[in-house]
Amino acid sequence: MKVVLKQDVKNLGKKGELVNTSDGYARNFLFPRGLAVEANAQAMNELKNREEAEKYRIATERANAQAAADKMNGKTVKMTAKAGQNGRLFGSVTAKEIAEQIKKEFDIDVDKRKIAVEDIKSFGTYSVEVKLYNGITAMFYVAVGE
Repeated sequence: MKVVLKQDVKNLGKKGELVNTSDGYARNFLFPRGLAVEANAQAMNELKNREEAEKYRIATERANAQAAADKMNGKTVKMTAKAGQNGRLFGSVTAKEIAEQIKKEFDIDVDKRKIAVEDIKSFGTYSVEVKLYNGITAMFYVAVGE
């Protein structure tokens, strides 16, 4: 019997998959516990719609990430910091501060954990990489001055 799983089932499959199982297992175990529904026309149509919606969501997120990467690539983000003698900063410029500055300048939300930057502890220009989506990264520069 073909069934569509509503939840992950150990040794059978993951949520949303169409699997073939014995009639007794489906009727006595899967259906009473609400783990699966019979693969009739309605269930198959819902499964197909769900898969298409997921593909559309992924395509939209990927397009938005690519647009953000094109907007940021090669640009320079200017930041200010207080420093002591010899241009050494009090503290450092963090990924959180860089993410906030990107939000101000480019109106792009970037998670601070996706920004790959070494410690910025003095004035200068630094190359920074940000991972926007799986396989989509943007390179930009951070100029730290007074």
